[in-house]
Parts: sequence; structure tokens; C-alpha cells
Amino acid sequence: MEEDSSGKVLSQSQWTHTQSQEAPIELVPKRGGTSVVWLHFGFNGSDTEQKTAVCKLCHKVVPSPDANTTNLFYHLQKKHEREYTDIQKFRLSKERSETGPCRAKKRYYTQRSLQESFARGTPYDKNSRRHQQLSDGVTRLICKGGLPIELVDKPVFRELMELADPRYIMPSRKHFTRVEVPRLYAERRTEVAREINRVAHYSLTTDLWTSRQTEPYMCITIHFIDNDWTLCSRCLQTAYFPQDHTGAMIAQGLTDALESWGLEENQLVCVTTDNATNNISALEQLEWERLQCFGHRLQRAIDAALRTLAAPKKQAVERAVGICKKVVSAFSNSTKRKHSLAKAQAALGLPFHQLITETPTRWSSRQHMIARFLEQEKALSQVLLADKKARHLVPSWQDMALLESVSKALGPLVEFTDALSGEMYVSVSFLKPVLHLFNNEVLSRQDGDTELTEAIREGILNYLNEKYDDEPTNNILDMATLVDPRFKLAYTKEDRVEFIKTRAAAEMEGMLAPEHAPAALACLQTPLPTETAHSPPAESDPELPHPTKKIKKSLGSYFRKAAGSTQPQPTRASIELELNMYLQVQSWFPARPLPFQPTDRETDTRDSHNKHLELFPSTSVINEPGYPQSSRVSLDARSGFVTNGAL
Repeated sequence: MEEDSSGKVLSQSQWTHTQSQEAPIELVPKRGGTSVVWLHFGFNGSDTEQKTAVCKLCHKVVPSPDANTTNLFYHLQKKHEREYTDIQKFRLSKERSETGPCRAKKRYYTQRSLQESFARGTPYDKNSRRHQQLSDGVTRLICKGGLPIELVDKPVFRELMELADPRYIMPSRKHFTRVEVPRLYAERRTEVAREINRVAHYSLTTDLWTSRQTEPYMCITIHFIDNDWTLCSRCLQTAYFPQDHTGAMIAQGLTDALESWGLEENQLVCVTTDNATNNISALEQLEWERLQCFGHRLQRAIDAALRTLAAPKKQAVERAVGICKKVVSAFSNSTKRKHSLAKAQAALGLPFHQLITETPTRWSSRQHMIARFLEQEKALSQVLLADKKARHLVPSWQDMALLESVSKALGPLVEFTDALSGEMYVSVSFLKPVLHLFNNEVLSRQDGDTELTEAIREGILNYLNEKYDDEPTNNILDMATLVDPRFKLAYTKEDRVEFIKTRAAAEMEGMLAPEHAPAALACLQTPLPTETAHSPPAESDPELPHPTKKIKKSLGSYFRKAAGSTQPQPTRASIELELNMYLQVQSWFPARPLPFQPTDRETDTRDSHNKHLELFPSTSVINEPGYPQSSRVSLDARSGFVTNGAL
């Protein structure tokens, strides 16, 4: 739409017709012209190639090489201002119609200066912030991703970094080994040290591992609850440990690790380890509280149950499991059999699952192998029968019956091992309930159980009940279950209820009132019938058990708050009253895994007591994932640098 000289709005066709009436008749329009400027220019009829444009208004020849319209617009702007204005209005209205109601924005292009252009091709200075950020990112990729340091020498990785930022010149492998990785480790160690120095009490899990190069390592992980009541775990070290793995050397390694991090032994609650005799000996020498790893103990119970079967049953089970292993090996080492198995699975409608190999160091790997074998039994038999060399591996119905009995006995235990291996939620308070569940439901006799299934379950129960019946372990588990609002005293033996309540009250009193520590310590050691105490009995409180000959370090003695509090200290009566009120409240299952979120942590007498009883895990599995990765990295590419684990 356009306006004429009187202001009347004209359509494009009307405006074009009006303009064309003023043009000479002998001028012909531009062939294929798309620009609006050609409404005022044309060509002589004799100019067949249309090389010389002529203005229709003043009949002046305007040069327009190769149909360029720049000179034409310039001519209108200088000689015919009204027509030029009309054309600009027409062009603006066209842009508005194409872009909608929004006003068309003019694009402005700026040319870079020479200094900016040269800067884009200049490498970053090694001390610049951007260079350090990229180097730090590569270092974190290597450390957190478990990749070998030789990655920085790979041409394909260098090409990738060049595409990401051409100005970044990646340093050499030597630089990352001697500068970047130690710097990142130092930074992370400082952060972890600052974090653990603020905790009042902590627990540890530790384990030893041998890499593929038969190099021994010791891993230590700390567990604590921060001020926000978040359960935290930090790997303190995965350190080379070339010394003999004796109890004395392990004890020395543990104490050296605590000293290097500035941790005090009197803040240590408990250490969770496997059942190796050298670990047990080390903690006995250090006189540290120890909790046996439930995962290792459960696997020992399974092995013991299978090992103590009657001779005929034991031999039959060993034969059936042996056939299962041979079949798995036969398919693992043959690509042809794998393809045949896939075809058989498709024909029989079975899941396309691979067979599982038993690994002695992997918990429940035998049960996983047997379960997968039973799942694929029809497909396996079909493939083996068609192979003359492997027909002898076809399992008999007796073998299948034995494997089904073993799987039925061990199957329910797998999920408990996985559930109690978590590190981000409380697990130690679940041990008593899990053992109760084993005795009354999971491993109890059921209709349809075979003699073999019953024998295996009975052997597992006898082993677990025996190993978890000692006094120190029961004290730890009963106290941890007490402060868990989901269980409290529900799984504590009746003859131990009063003792646990008295122990809990004494520990709370000992933590809140350091001057009452001797009395609190006296209640934490169960008197032995054959021993007599040399120290006078605690006559000031008849409810407390008499002290024994030797008072050992206890949970309550570890976490006494410093004196000097301006708030009045709770009395023993108020502590017992609060404990009884807590026990009378109906058990509940909070969304958070931690037992409490006190509203007033300075006055709640359960605060520190709950923290130090719920912070240690029931298994030592957290120490194991780092070992295979470290072993693989050091085997696949020698990096020349051993990280101490704070990353």
C-alpha cells in the first residue's frame, strides 16, 4: 500500500499504474526484474541486451552494470526525492507484511578490528584463567572418569580439544602427571580435611585389595553426619601398601592414616571390615570397636551351609554346580554357540540374556549364575543337543532339581545383600530387623521345600545366629536399633531391654555432662560373672551395673561435649523421662533415612547420641568399587602417578 501526493492510499497495482503513465512509451521494462526500482527505469527497444538503463522520469541514462540497482536508487534519491520516498515506503510495508505485526529490525554488521582478529588466532597464555579452566577440566575428566593420563597424548583427543577451543594448546602428559593431578588432589584434600575437621564423631570402613599387577592397596573411607543431618562418605585414601598384611602392620597403617588427616581416635565410633583374621587382629590391637561386614558374613554363611551338608547331598550339589560352570564356560568361549543360543531364545520366546559367570570375589555371583542357568535351561539344552562335542554337558533332571532347590534357598538373600550395601542411607539399624526376618520368614520352613532347601536355610541361620550372638556386636546393634524411630526396642531381647535403656541414658548423660563421665563409663561394660571389680561399685546410682576389672573404651566415652555451656545440663531423671517418651511414641517410617531432625539441636539430648550411633554402615562394600577401576587404569596405561584417594 502506498500514498499519492494528496495523501490518498493506493494499492500496489494502482500505484504502479500511476507511475507507469509518466514513463515514455518507447522504454521497455527490465526482463526478470524483481526490484521495485525498475518501476522508474527501462530500456530502449533497440537495446536487446538491456545494458543501458534509462530513467522514465528524466530520460537520463544511468549506468547499471550487470543489472546492479545501487546506481538506480542513488539516482532517484538525488534527482527524484518524492519517488525515492515512495519506494522506501513500499519496501517498508512489504517487510512488515512478511514479518508480521512486529517491526522489522535492521541488521547491523560490524567488522572486527585487526587486534580482535589476531587475538582469535593467538593461543591462550599458560597463566591465563581460560587456559587453567580447560586444563582443570581435562584433569577432572581423567581423575573422576578413571581414565589413563596417556589420554592427553592421543591425537584424537587433541583434535577434539582443538575443535572445542582452537586457542587452547593442551599441555603434555608430563605436565598433567606432575602439576595438574597433584594440584587437584591437594585442592580436594584441603576441602575434605576442612569438612571432616568439623565433625564431632565418625566411623570408618577399610579393606585391602590386590591389583592385576599384584600390587597391594589399602582403602579407608570415613562416614559422618554433617550439621544438616546428611549422611556423608569420603574416601580418605587408596594408598599403596607394600608391607606384610599382618595385624600389626594394618594397625600401623590405620593409625598413620588418621594422623595424616588430623583425626582423633577418641572421636572414632566404629570400624566396619570384612572377616579377615588380620583385620580382626589389627582392630583388637588398637582396641577399636569393630562391626563385621554383613555382606561378607552372609557369604560365609552360605559357603558354610553348603560345606556342612551331608556327604551325598554335598557331592550331588557340587556336581550340579560344576556342570553349570562348564556350560557357562562352553558358551562364553564359543561365538558359534552364542549365535545358536540367540536363535534358540527367539524360537522359545525366552529373554535375550547372556549367561553369568561365577566370580568368587563377587557376592551372590553363584546365585546369579544358577538363576540365569535355570531361566535359559530349555535353550541351552537345545543348543547342546545339536552339538556333538557338547552333548555330555546337557544337565539331567536330577541336576536341575538340585539347582532349583539351591536357587530357592539362596534367591531371597540377594536383595538383602544389595540393600544393606548402600552408603547414602542408614543401614546398621537394619541388621537386627533383617536377622529377625531371616529367622521368622525368609529362611523359615515353608510348604513345598525340599530337604536340600531346608538344610541350606538351616545351615545359614545357625551360622548367622552364632556369629551375631556375641556381646559387643549385640550392644552396637541394639543401641543403633534403639535410636531408629522405625524399630526402637522391637527387635531387642526382653532380658536386654532394661540394660539397653540404662546404657542409652548413661551415654546421653556422659555426652552432655563430662563431669559424669566415670559413672557413664561404668554402665557401658557388661559385668562378667567370673570377674570381680577392684573399683568400688557405682552406689550413687543403683540402676547402673557395677564396673568390671577393666573398663574398655565405649561409644559413650568417645563423644563428650566440651564443658562451659551456659545452658543448664539435663539431669538423669529428665534424660530418662525423654527416653521413655521417645519409646512410647508410635514407630514411624520417615522419608529421610536418618532417624531424627531435631528442631533445637542445642537442647535435644538425643542429637549427638543419634548421630554417632547411626553414622556407620553395615557393610564394607563402599571400599571395593575403587579397586577394580584403579587396577584397570594402572594396567591399561602406566600413568606414573598414584592418587591417594581424596579425588
